[in-house]
Amino acid sequence: MSTPRPHALRLETVWNPPAEGKDFSYVLQLKNLNAEPLSGFSLCVSGPGRIDPAGRVEGATVSRRLSNFTQFHPPEGFVLDRGETWRISVHALSWQFRHWTDGATSAYLAFADGSTVSLGLEPTRSSASNAPLKRGAEIFPVPATAPVQVSIIPWPNHVAVGSRQPLPAGFSLQADDPDAKAAADSFKALVDHLFAVEGIIRTAAEGASTVRLNKTAGFGPEAYRLSFEGEAITVEASSRAGFLYGLVTLGQIWRGARLHPRTFQFPASGEIVDEPSMGWRGLHLDVARQFYGEAEIKKLMAVLAWNKLNRFHWHLSDDEAWRVEIDAYPALTEIGAWRGHGLALPPLLGSSPARTGGYYTKAAIREIVAYAQRLGIDIVPEIDIPGHCYAMLQAIPELRDPQEAGSYYSVQGFPDNCINPARGKTYEVIETIFSELIELFPFKTIHIGADEVPLGAWSGSPEALEKLRSLAGNEVADAHAKRLNVITNTHGADDIHGSGAAILQAEFLKRIQSFLASKGCITGGWEEAAHGDVIDKSKSYLCSWRNVEVAAELANRGYEIVVCPGQVYYLDMALRPDWDEPGASWAGTSDAEKLYTFDPVGGWTETQKQKLRGIQACIWSEPMTDRAVFDRLVFPRLSALAETGWTKPSSKSWERFRALAGLMPLLYGLQQW
Repeated sequence: MSTPRPHALRLETVWNPPAEGKDFSYVLQLKNLNAEPLSGFSLCVSGPGRIDPAGRVEGATVSRRLSNFTQFHPPEGFVLDRGETWRISVHALSWQFRHWTDGATSAYLAFADGSTVSLGLEPTRSSASNAPLKRGAEIFPVPATAPVQVSIIPWPNHVAVGSRQPLPAGFSLQADDPDAKAAADSFKALVDHLFAVEGIIRTAAEGASTVRLNKTAGFGPEAYRLSFEGEAITVEASSRAGFLYGLVTLGQIWRGARLHPRTFQFPASGEIVDEPSMGWRGLHLDVARQFYGEAEIKKLMAVLAWNKLNRFHWHLSDDEAWRVEIDAYPALTEIGAWRGHGLALPPLLGSSPARTGGYYTKAAIREIVAYAQRLGIDIVPEIDIPGHCYAMLQAIPELRDPQEAGSYYSVQGFPDNCINPARGKTYEVIETIFSELIELFPFKTIHIGADEVPLGAWSGSPEALEKLRSLAGNEVADAHAKRLNVITNTHGADDIHGSGAAILQAEFLKRIQSFLASKGCITGGWEEAAHGDVIDKSKSYLCSWRNVEVAAELANRGYEIVVCPGQVYYLDMALRPDWDEPGASWAGTSDAEKLYTFDPVGGWTETQKQKLRGIQACIWSEPMTDRAVFDRLVFPRLSALAETGWTKPSSKSWERFRALAGLMPLLYGLQQW
């Protein structure tokens, strides 16, 4: 058989939602436009959508399924003649599709000799919707008349500026204090990164106006005063971060007046006095599902700084990949950083059959961390343990009990994805990994995940069951041993509280948190890290993702909390429930207005609020193979979160924010089309 031409093979996928008493179906149609018939092949696709392992499939058999990757085989002896179509109908999925990004995002044919042919693939269509599919950030046009005269996001605490003066050609920054000089250098690097051709920073020869940076005692760690007295412009602060934020405010005012001179003015008098209402204003990025290169991460840091966000939670490992260089265990990146046909990790979430992926070298991480620090951003690395470790286990299989029997499945469809808390090797490896990470991340805060451990985890492990007997007795261990072959098909998290898995996890987390504390580190975890109440609350914090009620309850129990509820602050959730919107919606949908007006501490008592560290948005990358989808889902919702974290609730205004949001930068610059 001659090698088929990829452009002469067409795969179309269609979602048929349930209607008029009929069940749903997900239909894949492969059409052969080659001159030759096609045989001896299988069809491989990856989601996000997942084929249910026990589901009914017509026209094919499923020979392999790992989470969102599925391999379909045609009937024995099947030949796809020229001009004919092979039709596969799937009638069981882990969840019914809701958005166009739920369907297949990559596809290829695999042949017995190991060769592959990639297929062009259009987004999945819905038989119930003909609406154009949305990609790129929503456009928020700047109105001819705005509620305010100056453009600033997040809005400051006190704005008292008046009268208009001609727009300066740009600014020359003058400083004597080392912190002020460092902030001036950082601001120049920031605007060069985001707005290189606009000329915010200029020389006297180019007509720049002088901005004086004065070190002044009495300001908080991120506070500043920006003063206008005719041509004299002054920034006062007591810290590098305060100076930088004052300059960002000045830069935003200048850009608004330059780009929209009929709407905004550059003030000739008055002052802006400002500081944030929350200390933790963050963004989480999952780089395991989709890999983002060093240049993308640096650009994202610049965008965060322009929004006055100060924390970056870097999700470096998950079932789908391992993304950080560890000298002691090179297999983690040699095996765990790559996906492809025939590799330990198959193509997932839009990956190509060719070897694709990547990881961050230690040199790259040091460069990114230093760049972020100059912009006032502290980076928190996350290694997600003891669950979400499928990629890690492919590289270091010794972290699983070799006598373990049966299988359990995570909510994302990965089998046996938890490292074993009863093995000495587990602690040797994890402590070595964290020791190397601590050297890279000077913020000395390490996030250990601890989320979504399946109910059946370790129930077939003799080592784990023996450990459980020593912790909780025979009755609990015997009950846990009966949890073999647990398959979870919901998209939410398993509640393992009180189960044998929870007891084992609690003991594991207690030991890991104690180790990190011995190294001078604060331990972060998702809210499931509270199971058993065993971690030291004075040296840890939790990211609460279910809802504000759970966050309040955890605060009541004494945990410091970063609020990031999935219904509102998960930026992979679609803006709206419509098919033409990209993203997921298992937690709900949330447009920019809903996120902006959401109260992250609604219903909290004053005592509970004392445990609030702050808020963060979370980007989970399953639907973001298409970077235009990234821009749509993240912007301007990121800026809406930034204003919630900075601006006092009494000073927030959706009408003002909507008028200014269009001036904020995007990561890729892709707007809706």
